[in-house]
Amino acid sequence: MDGKGLTLLTPENADHEIALAPSGQYFIDAYSTPEVPTVTVVRDLNGKSVVRLETADITGLRAIGWKPPMPITVKARDGKTDLYGLMYVPTNLDRAKKYPIVNHIYPGPQTGSVGGRSFSPARGDAQALAELGFIVVEIDGMGTPWRSKSFHDAYFGRMGDNTLPDQVAGMKELARRYPWIDLNRAGIYGHSGGGFAAADAMFRYPDFFKVGISEAGNHDQREYEDDWGERYQGLLARTQDSSDNYAPEANQLLAKNLKGKLLLAHGTMDDNVPPYNTLLVVNELIKANKDFDLILLPNRTHGFGNEPYMIRRRWDYFVKNLLGAEPPKEFQIGERRAR
Repeated sequence: MDGKGLTLLTPENADHEIALAPSGQYFIDAYSTPEVPTVTVVRDLNGKSVVRLETADITGLRAIGWKPPMPITVKARDGKTDLYGLMYVPTNLDRAKKYPIVNHIYPGPQTGSVGGRSFSPARGDAQALAELGFIVVEIDGMGTPWRSKSFHDAYFGRMGDNTLPDQVAGMKELARRYPWIDLNRAGIYGHSGGGFAAADAMFRYPDFFKVGISEAGNHDQREYEDDWGERYQGLLARTQDSSDNYAPEANQLLAKNLKGKLLLAHGTMDDNVPPYNTLLVVNELIKANKDFDLILLPNRTHGFGNEPYMIRRRWDYFVKNLLGAEPPKEFQIGERRAR
């Protein structure tokens, strides 16, 4: 990590938490990566480690079979820019088999698919999904933060981009690199902005993505918070055809392109993204005579994505429609079973 004349010699892309000592002569640095558990050291003002205080012990995790995600680097849509992400594979990966690939997306622009890069025993249910027989990827595409200003502004004013050209390019590169990835069985899922992107992917790349799950998506920025749309799409401006510059980014206007299997989900009391964002898409899918699946979760607000029921329905949807298997009926996540 480089700062103002300060270099910290730690693992590449490590996430740091720093606290300055009262004397101002030393600071405590706790750093980690998705693969490396937290190390806490005292450093001087030149960044040199003075004493190691603590290293997180993950012996217990490893004893029960825990494994870290694989860091990946792929090229962006331009074939030049490096993109960084994580890949999750089944613990007992059979390299002679072919596995469907599932993209867990969050397109930004205020964060990316990976999110924080500090160590965590479980990063959502990505590894759990991989254990069912999938390759799961998270790729921070162009338009996500913490890099250059030009990188962050890559799709300013074109919210429907959703980093999708980068996601597709990255997935294709991974399939060339790893022959056990079956690119003909590609899926995608996401929540909130990721829900917007997942449905968008099914409409803009209907021949590439075969199965999608869109949760709590803000599908039309004209129907969402003005501070979100205006920050990343710009001010709304009317066009000569009586439309506006937000219309090309609205998912419901692309819904007629759907070819694959799409599951839409929304909480009926969502106080972040109002549920009519998803109903706009539903209405256009009906008009276009498209088959789709819908879950409305009564009295749920925005953060239902980690509820056991939603997780199970997500797993079931990919297992049935992408893996071609029949999931166990109404499997209870967390249920204690007699031995």
